[in-house]
Amino acid sequence: MSSSALGSEPQHTTPPPDHPAPHHPRMALAARIALLVLLVAELMDILDQSVVLTALPAIQVSTGAGPAAVQWLTTGYSLPVAVGLITGGRLGDLHGRRRVLLIGTVVFTAASLLCGLATGPGVLIGARVLQGVGVALMIPQVLATLHVTFEGQNRSKAFGLYGAVLSLANVLGPVLGGLLTEADLFGLSWRPTFLINVPVGLAVLLLGRRFIPESTVRKADRLDVTGVLLSALAIVLIVFPLTEGHLHHWPLWCFALLAAGLLALGAFLRHQRGKQDDAPLVRLSLFRGGQFAGGTAAQLVHGLLCGMFFLTWSLYLQRGLGMSPFHAALAFVLLSLGELAGATIAARSAGRFARRLPQAGTLIALGATAAYGLQADAVQADLGLVAMTAPVVLIGFGLGMVSGPLADMSLARVPHEDAGSASGLFNTAMHLGIALGTALTALVFFAATDGSPDAGPNREAFLTVLWWVGGLLALMWALMFRLPGRVDSRAD
Repeated sequence: MSSSALGSEPQHTTPPPDHPAPHHPRMALAARIALLVLLVAELMDILDQSVVLTALPAIQVSTGAGPAAVQWLTTGYSLPVAVGLITGGRLGDLHGRRRVLLIGTVVFTAASLLCGLATGPGVLIGARVLQGVGVALMIPQVLATLHVTFEGQNRSKAFGLYGAVLSLANVLGPVLGGLLTEADLFGLSWRPTFLINVPVGLAVLLLGRRFIPESTVRKADRLDVTGVLLSALAIVLIVFPLTEGHLHHWPLWCFALLAAGLLALGAFLRHQRGKQDDAPLVRLSLFRGGQFAGGTAAQLVHGLLCGMFFLTWSLYLQRGLGMSPFHAALAFVLLSLGELAGATIAARSAGRFARRLPQAGTLIALGATAAYGLQADAVQADLGLVAMTAPVVLIGFGLGMVSGPLADMSLARVPHEDAGSASGLFNTAMHLGIALGTALTALVFFAATDGSPDAGPNREAFLTVLWWVGGLLALMWALMFRLPGRVDSRAD
């Protein structure tokens, strides 16, 4: 983190619990350390979503895990995250965002140690579920604390760096998992991919307790337990069949669960309407302003296109173009490096261009996607890694310009007392979008290939996916018109 970007003027005052830090043109040293700790907490979450992927073969051999158990090593982590984000965010509003962040870090760190010590798939899956619970407590506090702690350009820089960390994690995750497993440190094989979280988690606890300012609602209400149960039930009933349906060829029970999930969602919304004056889990007034509603909808679409693109792209590279897993991984690194560059540009711009910056990124990604589709259609099986570098890097560059500014502007007008709840909703939109996008691949990609491993059908199916991705990018660009068009229209 460079001093030229964030500054280093000292600050000796501590803000009241529910007020942001005083505005300074340059960020204080203590605030920079707090920002670093928050970003490391976010980095741990994103890394643990992907670091396990390259370690899965070694885990399967070591623990004797079957195909279903391997699937649950990822689902067991992501499902409690999706279910708990809204509740975790509200707990931070009510009981202190730093406190809940540190509690989540304790849970996550202990679960990581348990993962590293597990000898069988049952214990490992249980520990992964516990990791997901810890993340659901941690992650809403990151965005919420950034929102209530920083102001003006400092907030835009903080959210820009948040986007850069997301991009960096996408690069580091698979690479770190592969390196740690291959290194076989102390004969531990895959276990360091989890054990590395222990010292990092302890550092977050020690530094977070010292430097992250506490923030909470001035008068804390009781938690809406009925709302918690209804929201959790709705998300489980929606996310679980979307995640598992394509693996089981969409049996009737998947559609039954989805229908029940929509009914539970309706019951949750009805309950929340009746609770708006009595400590609701979610204040529906957040959606009355177009800024949060439009930004959250754009985040949902962002997750949807990511869920569709990344899964099918991996299959296209290996089945359609005959690449080895190593060369396919290099293609992902190219895209992630482009994403990191775009996020760095967004961080350095410090919000000067309002919605024009993420909209420009969306258009860059859209144009690069179209160019990639034309190239893939023209070259067919002869398309190599070097030839696709330009469009792939530009797709990543465009997407990298979106994440940080989108989060910043979506939450900018959210009252501080609802920052955790809003952050939980915003993060949940991404998880739901990814689950929905993954489910749509069954209709858009797998139905077109009919399960064939042949190169031709996989190439044609991927071209169809690119049409969908282009349409979703255009929709995301349109939804961003609900974000502020002028810098001075955002509340600081």
